[in-house]
Amino acid sequence: MTSNTLTSRVENDRVLVLEREFDAPRELVFTMFKDSEHLKQWWGPRGWELPVCNVDFRPGGVWHYCMKCADKGQGEYFGMESWGKGVYKEIIEPEKIIYVDSFSDPEGNTNEDMPSTTNTLEFIDLGGRTKLVNRAEYASEEALKTVTDMGMIEGITETWNRLEEGLQQMK
Repeated sequence: MTSNTLTSRVENDRVLVLEREFDAPRELVFTMFKDSEHLKQWWGPRGWELPVCNVDFRPGGVWHYCMKCADKGQGEYFGMESWGKGVYKEIIEPEKIIYVDSFSDPEGNTNEDMPSTTNTLEFIDLGGRTKLVNRAEYASEEALKTVTDMGMIEGITETWNRLEEGLQQMK
């Protein structure tokens, strides 16, 4: 697998598994997920920025963020905001992060009408490179379909492309 290839598969009808290798050491890739200043540089699809990114990186801590479309070329999406909230369940540095990701409002209240996801991120050391495996578990097959129909895989692909670019700038 080359560093720029994201692979995805569905397991048990409701678990989306995403994998990609990054040309950077595991500790650096892990750091990019725990620090708000790093997340602001790469989180979200192209043309979107993170004007709000508050991270309390500990089990039980909350990551509250706002993605905002800053690209006029994206037409009707320009200016749109998408709020999210992650609640960290388990952190094993630099190997694993487990968090529940939900859509939220600007105050951090979970949007119960949208699917939440339990994400397990595994950072696998490949000797100077890192394999990132994200297992996103949904409550149902329908919940998974809802987010994939919204373009989530394309969004993650662009997000992880931006992560790779950020990692290269830090090396």
